[in-house]
Amino acid sequence: MKKEKEIIASLLNRGGVVINGNNPWDIQVLNENFYRRVLSEETLGLGESYMDGWWEAKELDQFFFKVIRGDLAGKIKNWRLFFYFLKAKFFNLQSKFRAFEIAQKHYDIDNYLFQNMLGKTMAYTCAYWKNAKNLDEAQEAKLDLVCKKLGLKPGMKVLDIGCGFGSFMKFAVEKYQVSVIGISVSKEQIKLGTELCRGLPIEFRLLDYRDMNWQSEFDRVVSIGMAEAVGCKNFKLYLKKINECLKDDGLFLLHTIGNNKSVIAGDSWSNKYIFPNGMLPSIAQIGKEAEGMFVLEDLHNFGADYDKTLVAWYNNFNNNWVRLREKHDEKFYRMWKYYLLSFAGAFRARHTQLWQIVFSKKGILGGYNSIR
Repeated sequence: MKKEKEIIASLLNRGGVVINGNNPWDIQVLNENFYRRVLSEETLGLGESYMDGWWEAKELDQFFFKVIRGDLAGKIKNWRLFFYFLKAKFFNLQSKFRAFEIAQKHYDIDNYLFQNMLGKTMAYTCAYWKNAKNLDEAQEAKLDLVCKKLGLKPGMKVLDIGCGFGSFMKFAVEKYQVSVIGISVSKEQIKLGTELCRGLPIEFRLLDYRDMNWQSEFDRVVSIGMAEAVGCKNFKLYLKKINECLKDDGLFLLHTIGNNKSVIAGDSWSNKYIFPNGMLPSIAQIGKEAEGMFVLEDLHNFGADYDKTLVAWYNNFNNNWVRLREKHDEKFYRMWKYYLLSFAGAFRARHTQLWQIVFSKKGILGGYNSIR
């Protein structure tokens, strides 16, 4: 045990984190088995041991900022991750058979939870904080930014792939007088979204993107925070289906979390507890699969804004825990806190990005006017 503790302490010290130190980002170890668990199971062991109450950090987001910025996790290698890599390489973790798993394990767990976390827009994707003072303003700014980048005009027909609770669809219909069809694999999101969008020219469909069969029907296509569930083995088909749906003079906006390097599998803890079968694409992976189908007109990275968004979600979640605890236990609270603040730390460290990419099918004559 002493040797394992020395190894972990040495790694953490490189990132400015001290075991049982006095800084708010320092880790307080409450169970000595923590060291062996982290060395043998890496990020999965780190997350599960936090859920089990084996360690604490007063400022969890800052702890992760320092750990991730120092690339400390990359210095631990183990056989469990190797076999997870092999599984991802030879099997399609985002197959059609698994398409609804992320909804069942995440998006369908509790609409009341999301209502107490996301704010009035119910947008469950990165907000745009450029001129915003709070979460609701930042989310409305993001929705308006998407509409402006797409050049929405009254009467246009729009497809929203991975439409969530319908936040974009509702905003676009009310502000830009378009009609929208949204597809999702989440029954609960569609149930609540239908209530929130009642009376508007909006249609929800429970549908996997692979089952779309529209031909040149939409003036605009948008996918906000769904591509992370597609997987590298399916990205070409995903873009092909979008290309088929879009009119020749149409635009497609892709809003996605992105990885700084190309991988074929996601983080082991996140895959097990938060986003099953998730995988963050890289610019190289997106560009490779878009080749021959789309012209990239605009690329906008505002990943630092996801840090603020996640902290705002956590504050809402934490402040409303007194009512949420009626349906969820303490372990769920620790899991959700770990999820929100570890992700915040990752975006703060610039380990992960948020891209909005505008594509056209043939290139816009005269060029595209980038909007920020």
